[in-house]
Amino acid sequence: MINGKKKKIAFIVQRYGREVNGGAEYYTMQMAQHLKPYYEVEVLTSKALTYDKWEDYYMADTEEMDGITVRRFGVKWKRNRYIQRLLKILITRFGCNNLQMTALWNKVLGPYVPDLLDYVEAHKDEYDAFIFVTYMYYSAVFGMERVREKAIFVPTAHDEYNIYFKIYENVFHIPRRIVYLTEEEKKFVEGHFRNEDVEHRVSGVGVDLPGHIDAEQFRKKYGITGEYIIYAGRVGEDKGCGEMFRFFLRYAKEYRAAESRKDGEKLPQLVVIGKKHMEIPEKENVRYLGFVSDEDKYNGIAGAKFLWLPSQFESLSIAVLEAMALEKPVVVNGKCAVLKGHCAKSGGGLWYEGYEGFADAMKEMDGENYDVYCRKAKAYVDKFYRWDRVVEVWKDLIEGIANGTGGT
Repeated sequence: MINGKKKKIAFIVQRYGREVNGGAEYYTMQMAQHLKPYYEVEVLTSKALTYDKWEDYYMADTEEMDGITVRRFGVKWKRNRYIQRLLKILITRFGCNNLQMTALWNKVLGPYVPDLLDYVEAHKDEYDAFIFVTYMYYSAVFGMERVREKAIFVPTAHDEYNIYFKIYENVFHIPRRIVYLTEEEKKFVEGHFRNEDVEHRVSGVGVDLPGHIDAEQFRKKYGITGEYIIYAGRVGEDKGCGEMFRFFLRYAKEYRAAESRKDGEKLPQLVVIGKKHMEIPEKENVRYLGFVSDEDKYNGIAGAKFLWLPSQFESLSIAVLEAMALEKPVVVNGKCAVLKGHCAKSGGGLWYEGYEGFADAMKEMDGENYDVYCRKAKAYVDKFYRWDRVVEVWKDLIEGIANGTGGT
């Protein structure tokens, strides 16, 4: 505090709201809430709800949400996927990976919110620290350089095609501090950008669970009987969901045909929750429930055999940590170093690369070691993902920025 007044910090993120479905956005909301007791917290963001078009959804320029001031800025350009794909082809196939072309691609990617950056420029002296979440979007790429001495960067980075674009080369060298969510993310970023000289910490999140969890309530509400696997998150090809459905239906077909299957034994079931951005197979053992409440999400995970995350591109995965906190193991795509790391370090999950590996994981989760996976999953979260530890790391970083001193 300064003269009895809390220091003021701002999170800058591409979208923000209770209706928003996204990992980086959910992370921002959690961090804002847990830092609120110690700082005056604001969020600077766009008025968009979804990333597919970046259309303005929220009308108010400013609102109070759970004790936090949220300032929203209109998106100047709607997302044009045709132009974005054209620019991608020019960059990746025709040698146009230069600063000008990739900067244009970034603005077309959206959300293009120059008024947000103008606000930061005009009011930067009013804030003690600016926290930029996610490396990919316009607000971080063009915003950090305006407040570099007050900037803390949470890149949520992973190995994907656009991180090799020229526009991002300097971004990871700009901020005063970087917070990596996992050691795997840090290793990848430093290996690619050679930015070891930027002060940094590795700190994930804590896991908040509601006081009352009722798996049976979830079953009754949605008419689910028997064992099921659950997927929770955005349902899209970019999240590996196409492969997930292919693998699952192939496994179910082979399972149905297996001579060892007992008469009357039900097929494996896959329950899918989250906003849909692709077609979902209409099969008896695939249940798509749409975007559900947090209560239903936790109840659904608690009742599942395990949580399945097929994405290759994750920088942390709060869904995985929530499942582990609920004493549920996870099965993940082994091509994602972060997800594989969670499983290897905890012993609370399995990873696969290809269909045969997935089928082996399914069989292992039906085996005698299942309870061991459950216990180890919970122990991992209890040890490494506690809010008291996370908050102390952040307080140290923010105080260092505000006081002009080095972090530890």
